[in-house]
Amino acid sequence: MTTVNVYLTFDGNCEEAFNFYKSVFGGEFPYLGRFKEMPPMEGMPPLPEEHKERIMHVSLPISEETVLMGSDTGGEWGPKVEVGNNFSISVNTESKPEAERIFNELSVGGKVNMPMQSTFWGDYFGTFTDKFGINWMVSFPENPEK
Repeated sequence: MTTVNVYLTFDGNCEEAFNFYKSVFGGEFPYLGRFKEMPPMEGMPPLPEEHKERIMHVSLPISEETVLMGSDTGGEWGPKVEVGNNFSISVNTESKPEAERIFNELSVGGKVNMPMQSTFWGDYFGTFTDKFGINWMVSFPENPEK
């Protein structure tokens, strides 16, 4: 089943925000990763020391079908957080072909920010802004154990 969730972006206070959301909704974070855990990326400037403890990804299940997800923006290569660009719609698919189809069809006329590709965290993943200015993330867990 394809699911759609909200992905929030913060400028250094993601952990504080998600601890607040957790106090309201309850539950636990199945994953909380920091930028210091990310391997170096070719062609990208190194992450400033003060950004290494920022949240790379966190998820908080709200119900069986809904997960609130988020991250801090990361260094010079991350977009400046502004109201309006501080959230994305995250689509998680059951197959790689479905991820490709949704990505290719929704991104027509928009701007691809990260083409679909295998990632170090085990997902086939890509991002884009559609022709209406909405940010999207499309993901298929190629290696869900990671």
